[in-house]
Amino acid sequence: MCCLFGMIDCHRRFGAREKAHILSVLATECEERGTDATGIAYCTHGHLSIYKRPLEAHRLRFHIPEDSRVIMGHTRMTTQGKASRNRNNHPFLGNAAGEMFALAHNGMLYNDHLLRRTNHLPKTKIETDSYIAVQLIEQKKALDFSSLKYMAEQVEGTFTFTVLDQQENLYFVKGDNPLCLYHYPRYGVYLYASTEAILMRALNLLRLPLGKPDRIELGCGDILKITASGRQATASFNASHLAQHWGYWPTWTPEIRRTGKTRTAEQEYLDELKSVACCYGFSPESVDRLLESGFSTDDVEEFLYEGEMY
Repeated sequence: MCCLFGMIDCHRRFGAREKAHILSVLATECEERGTDATGIAYCTHGHLSIYKRPLEAHRLRFHIPEDSRVIMGHTRMTTQGKASRNRNNHPFLGNAAGEMFALAHNGMLYNDHLLRRTNHLPKTKIETDSYIAVQLIEQKKALDFSSLKYMAEQVEGTFTFTVLDQQENLYFVKGDNPLCLYHYPRYGVYLYASTEAILMRALNLLRLPLGKPDRIELGCGDILKITASGRQATASFNASHLAQHWGYWPTWTPEIRRTGKTRTAEQEYLDELKSVACCYGFSPESVDRLLESGFSTDDVEEFLYEGEMY
């Protein structure tokens, strides 16, 4: 369980400090869905930059360049690949025939190893399931609706992706994971987060004088492209393969609360680890046995994805 967030400032309404403040507040609220790492991607003077660290969002200090109009962000809850190895954190950098792009993913994919073998994709030191999406796009040597459609129809699991290119085009690839996108047409501003509750809390804290937003509805199978100037274009992909696995792939509903009044992030992570274990043919009891034997949750995660649970 992770969180996507970001903004598009089409009319350059906000200065660098204002954008940094907006992103900081929004990212901090996104800690509800992940505290293991935080990252953003943006373009400045035609160059794509990614800044990410294995830290909670409230501990990061964002520095957004004045000329950056589109900023894409992600807070991570680790399920595969240790967050302490920063290469495993989102957004990921990709290269499609010389054009750089950044990709962030909310969800879990379970056929990444199979796709890497069957598509003869290169080995990588990045250990997360999400990175297969980058490799599939790179394989098509282009970042466009066609390559995004191909990628979305190949991966299996749960997902919503955001992808930013060097021209400040932001793509939303909406699978079965949540996304809330607000548009303020009068001011040329877009704001988004994985859930409406997160976005509303951030907006209440920010008190931006933008008025009432229009909510852009995206359904499972939709692809939306928004340019830095605010123009929209849409496409779609066949999402029937997601429906086939809804009964198989575990759903994840509990929220991580920073207050710690009910459940800790470690408890939430353990529950998710047990759910993922079921998808690989292992019981929740096998996870408990390993923990009782002195193994850490990180150890269990490695055993799980290497197929060595006993």
